[in-house]
Amino acid sequence: MSSEPSFNPPCGPVTGWRDGGVLRATGIPYATAGRFQPPVAAPGWTAPFAATSLAPACPQGPVPFLDDVLGTRYGELPGSEDCQRLSITIPSGLADDERVPVMVWLHGGSYTSGSGDLAIFDASALVRENRVIVVSVTYRLGLFGYLATGTGRPANLGLLDQLEAFRWVKRNIAAFGGDPGRVTAFGQSAGGDSVAHLMATPEAPSLFQRAIIQSAPLGITRGRHKMSRAMGIAAEAVTEDTPAMDVVAVENHVSQVARKYGLIAAMPFGTQYGHAPLPPEAAIEDAWNATAPDIEVLIGHTSDEARLFMPRNGVLSRLGRVPLAGPAAVRAINWAVTNAVYGRAARKFARRHARAGGRAHSYVLSWGAPGNFYRAAHTVDLPLLFGNRQTWAGAGLLAGASWEEIDAVGREVRRLWASFARGESLGGTGGIPGALQYRAAA
Repeated sequence: MSSEPSFNPPCGPVTGWRDGGVLRATGIPYATAGRFQPPVAAPGWTAPFAATSLAPACPQGPVPFLDDVLGTRYGELPGSEDCQRLSITIPSGLADDERVPVMVWLHGGSYTSGSGDLAIFDASALVRENRVIVVSVTYRLGLFGYLATGTGRPANLGLLDQLEAFRWVKRNIAAFGGDPGRVTAFGQSAGGDSVAHLMATPEAPSLFQRAIIQSAPLGITRGRHKMSRAMGIAAEAVTEDTPAMDVVAVENHVSQVARKYGLIAAMPFGTQYGHAPLPPEAAIEDAWNATAPDIEVLIGHTSDEARLFMPRNGVLSRLGRVPLAGPAAVRAINWAVTNAVYGRAARKFARRHARAGGRAHSYVLSWGAPGNFYRAAHTVDLPLLFGNRQTWAGAGLLAGASWEEIDAVGREVRRLWASFARGESLGGTGGIPGALQYRAAA
């Protein structure tokens, strides 16, 4: 028997690689597209495709503060506009006729940074411990993927990429041991926002049956039309021929244009209503209600989301150092912003979903590294889900916690996510003591 795992999906033969207790098939093309063009399904092949290279990242600029917090490093993956690729992590030892739940991961990064194959998203622990398959999707970002212009350049190209990835999974995942009838979409931050908005497409229930929406900034996704229009005007100078990193430089300027629009400018790029595949903003709730009976939802946020962004604000940093009153003010601001951007909208989403005939649970994740300023900040769920001691060793977010402590909580989070993906009932309420609480939406 060959030491390289081989698979025969409808797209064409694939050879992967062994990596400890898991099998991997990485960098598989699921779609192709010209710049500013909607994606089309990648053509099939007949010679074996060596799925042994990680997917390239969509071209993007550095985010130094995130590198410090998460322990990532800019340029970890090569950049390419040909980034519509996915990578599959599979438990070893599946029987030929075995079909396990599939979890499709959409990464975050404010729709301008990140990539499916970053080391911090290593799904091996989740896969190994829980016998699920994880598919990690890389998609177009920023000006390449998320901004319409007045000259007809389309919006939501990254969202259309994601739809193509789910279609690929539906057609091909059985050949890797996955059950195409038990697919869970899950994502964090912009990835969670993506999962929510994919649910507004009529096709969604045929592509995934469950959704885990983590820290989606649903509180700032409405009322963006004027801001998006101003950004579109600022982006007109970019053409099909502008060098990729020049496009990234213009993207930074376009983001500055958004600043006068208040809190929504915290994530200037994003999904745009009234552009394919999304309905007009006034019809979004009806679109969600239409798919609700066929998709079960677990939606939530961390208890200190806003703390991730506070050290970047000079006023708040100085305020936090004021004896007695400072920490209390920081706590109050954290609560208000966390609730405005994430909490209130997540609870509302769960209640609406339940009223429309779907099943929904909402959660709050409260674990943080002891003594760490960030506490349970935005992104703290990532090391718990994608636990890899080596990868997360340099993360400022985790300073003060031992790996044993992180992994103990992480195992429970991974077990909960996987049991939801398997279709097991979560009951009315539950959680992980000292780390996470959830309840069914009434």
